[in-house]
Amino acid sequence: MRKTFKIENLDCANCAAEIENTIRKIDGVAEVSVSFMTQRMIIDAADEEFGRIMDEALKIIRKVEPDCEVSE
Repeated sequence: MRKTFKIENLDCANCAAEIENTIRKIDGVAEVSVSFMTQRMIIDAADEEFGRIMDEALKIIRKVEPDCEVSE
């Protein structure tokens, strides 16, 4: 499953890169892209694992950028 999310209040390209690199390490993530310019995140992962992966991804995002809002 491949989903695109909007990330509001992403402050810098460094934070986007840190979020992307950390999410990439989550088991089950096939591909991830976080763009500071477009304020978008694309995650490609197995359907049955997607809920768990998103929970972990949201924790990572809140740790790096506490003010970020993620929506589909």
